Amino acid sequence: MNRLFCGNVLEVLPTLERHTCLIADPFDNIGLNYSEYNDKMTPDEYRAFMAECLDLFVQKASVVWISYNARWTFMMGSLVEDILDQYPDYEAKPFTQTFSFGQNNKRDCGNGHRPIVRLKTREAPLYPDAIKVPSWRQLNGDKRAAPGGRVPLDAWDDFPRITGNCKERRPHHPTQIREGMVKRMVDLSTQPGDTVLDCFSGTGTVLRAVKDRHITSIELDRGYCDKIAEEHGLSVMKAWPAS
Repeated sequence: MNRLFCGNVLEVLPTLERHTCLIADPFDNIGLNYSEYNDKMTPDEYRAFMAECLDLFVQKASVVWISYNARWTFMMGSLVEDILDQYPDYEAKPFTQTFSFGQNNKRDCGNGHRPIVRLKTREAPLYPDAIKVPSWRQLNGDKRAAPGGRVPLDAWDDFPRITGNCKERRPHHPTQIREGMVKRMVDLSTQPGDTVLDCFSGTGTVLRAVKDRHITSIELDRGYCDKIAEEHGLSVMKAWPAS
């Protein structure tokens, strides 16, 4: 059973039970044009917000995936170190989504990646066989190729950045991550029937990408919630707080 909550993730998460896996693609805090949210926290405010989020994330899931803007790489590294000190049963692994296309920068090398960090309890199982991809040997007809493909590396170059003409693109929202990448995260971390928390649902990417888990989505923006509810036949399970 899938659920959709409309509200602040810091207010909704404490009311929820623990899940198997959590996916978080928080707002980038670079001045993007969201419908209702002002994407302009100061660096100190954003750091405090993300610190509170990470603390709640590990309390609510055994495996946590966080995709974030490369601008905050060093800040996130510091926050992850703090989490590992506070929760010694968790371990961290960095991943990278690499882009072959990006904005031109005449002053320096443009950004060509989006960092991802995975936090998981040491006991939480992984399912690498579920995310195997064709190996170079398979693709090139080498008889030495291992059957079933290979487990991908931690630098993911098979999920290009979503641009305006992508079929996955939802034009009412300023940013999205790839559905295939979300599915890889979930497939590596869970099995069919497990529970998944989607903490910044946006356009409902997790709901589109994953069909055989129980998904709880949280989204702050009322308009985005309405579109998610309409697309997936869901009711909003938490009323928007009175202003």
